[in-house]
Amino acid sequence: MKTAVIILNWNGRKMMETYLPSVCKYTQGDDVQVVVADNGSTDDSIEFLQREYPQVALIQLDQNYGFAEGYNKAIAQVDAEYVVLLNSDVEVTEHWHTVLTEYMDAHPAVAACQPKILAFYDKTKFEHAGAAGGFIDKYRFPYCRGRVLGKVEEDRGQYDQPIQIFWATGAALFIRKKAYDEVGGLDGTFFAHMEEIDLCWRLNSRGYQVMCVPQSKVYHLGGGTLNVDNPRKTYLNFRNNLLMIYKNETEERVGSVLRARKFFDNLAALMYLMKGDKENFSAVRKARKEFHSIQHQYDDKRAENMKLQQVTQFPFNYDGSIVWGYYAFNKKLYTDLK
Repeated sequence: MKTAVIILNWNGRKMMETYLPSVCKYTQGDDVQVVVADNGSTDDSIEFLQREYPQVALIQLDQNYGFAEGYNKAIAQVDAEYVVLLNSDVEVTEHWHTVLTEYMDAHPAVAACQPKILAFYDKTKFEHAGAAGGFIDKYRFPYCRGRVLGKVEEDRGQYDQPIQIFWATGAALFIRKKAYDEVGGLDGTFFAHMEEIDLCWRLNSRGYQVMCVPQSKVYHLGGGTLNVDNPRKTYLNFRNNLLMIYKNETEERVGSVLRARKFFDNLAALMYLMKGDKENFSAVRKARKEFHSIQHQYDDKRAENMKLQQVTQFPFNYDGSIVWGYYAFNKKLYTDLK
């Protein structure tokens, strides 16, 4: 098989009712297969799928392994040249996967790519998680072409050219299975959040390229499992970002970046507290405490990444602080950071 489009499901019957029709309609051909990997659902997802979509392949996992390990286990059971990690809350469009397949076929140095991600409920705007390609700043805060912190741009075709990026969103991540396996896949210990950035950092540092190909377009609901203000999401984002830095940052910079992040994270916690949001304040504090508690469990992963590192400079990333630029200098667009 050429391409396997894998949707990870957990108690997502309603999501499948809304979004699976477009995936099945626009993902057809002898060389492509739609696969639903069920992460131990307790609703009637499986019965619904088998009854309404018998053409969709089903992988049944025995429990909820989270986003990262759930995909690892599902991808291990698929025999395909390319795999697509597609969120269950994504509506696709005509030719979405063929555009990406043809691009990857023509560019063997590219290990992964993503389409343009627009918002499902406001299709004129980019979607927060991915937009038109992801990057990280000097202190390893993620941002996107089309979204910097909370500022999301309207899509006016300004980012319609393919571009090399640092990370491709896990909402619609198209990747060579060989490269996925070679770099170790997603880090299952992350459970969810930041896992695709960590994966793409490994790809970049080992000499592969990651691209955004906006000629392919999808619409993402976002926050289908946890909304943006959920303390669990805050905890995972802050903890996993620190783990990602520890695993991947160069020997020369890891100490200074982690020290800077202590300042920024404490500032974020203080801002939550000033707004009266004690749950997210506690989530940030818990994330930092957990990071320090488990940090050295990642020593072997860090050592492997340093050993296999071929590239350490990524000039397409912003060599400054998006937080400082956003609040102090009103740099709220991707073009402000060029």
